[in-house]
Amino acid sequence: MLAFVFPGQGSQQVGMGKALYERYDFVRETFNHADQVLGFSLTGLIFNGPEAELQKTANAQPAILTVSVAMHELFKRNGIKPDAAAGHSLGEYSALVAAGALHFRDAVRLVRLRGQYMQEAVPLGQGGMVAVLGLTAEDIKEGCRRASETGTVETANFNCPGQVVVAGETAALKRAMEIFKEMGARRCIPLQVSAPFHSSLMLSAARKLQPELEQVEIKDPEIPVVANINADYVRTAGEVRDALLKQVSGAVMWEQSVQRLIADGYKVFMEAGPGQVLTGLIKKISKEASLVNLQGEIEPERIIARFKEAM
Repeated sequence: MLAFVFPGQGSQQVGMGKALYERYDFVRETFNHADQVLGFSLTGLIFNGPEAELQKTANAQPAILTVSVAMHELFKRNGIKPDAAAGHSLGEYSALVAAGALHFRDAVRLVRLRGQYMQEAVPLGQGGMVAVLGLTAEDIKEGCRRASETGTVETANFNCPGQVVVAGETAALKRAMEIFKEMGARRCIPLQVSAPFHSSLMLSAARKLQPELEQVEIKDPEIPVVANINADYVRTAGEVRDALLKQVSGAVMWEQSVQRLIADGYKVFMEAGPGQVLTGLIKKISKEASLVNLQGEIEPERIIARFKEAM
């Protein structure tokens, strides 16, 4: 069975989706729709930059969502439909659009607000995120506990075996990196993000997003969608709403989400969105998974051929 996976923040790059935009009317419609909903030319920012502006959380999130939804529509029009879906952080919104649970117009507006609220939660320079390589998840939890005497630092993304991202206040992150290195971490890599996402420091962002989520029409997903917050399926509109609220300040259980899909018989994974981050992570999570990544492919016949090879 086939699962679509949708990337999160960090996959953005200037020019993404431009070849699809120039070739397909329905892709242009998706981009134009995003521009209309947001009230500015997101399309111009995606294609022309400047890169520093595209990297901003409030811009990167709707930009990645728009490209991901356009790619999903391309696959659908070529007869490639997922049996299940999952998304990494922001990508969960793309997965829910693909599953018919969220309208694109609502999703693009929500992720724009989500990005603004997350950025506002912690002043620039006072928090961040660090990828820790070479330690177990339990080791990293213990390291965070020890460093918490200096300030808030928590596990934020369980990406794949040997790669966990932590988030927190700047001083506590610095202390945590020292502890992780003492524990034998291979590397500690500060990430180029502007805030400590997926930590309790984002609770104020979640509170701001809650009334917006309550006003939006959400439907029961038409296909199984695995939620970040617990690596379990969201089957009702209420569960979707709850999961989207909790994931703002909760850890992304990506490794566990992929393992859940594989255990339930989803063995083919197609990354729908810019970049190849999730393809790389899934390779490290399971040797059973068959992976399709269509970066640069815009010929429908080639897309279908690549898909059939993977199946």
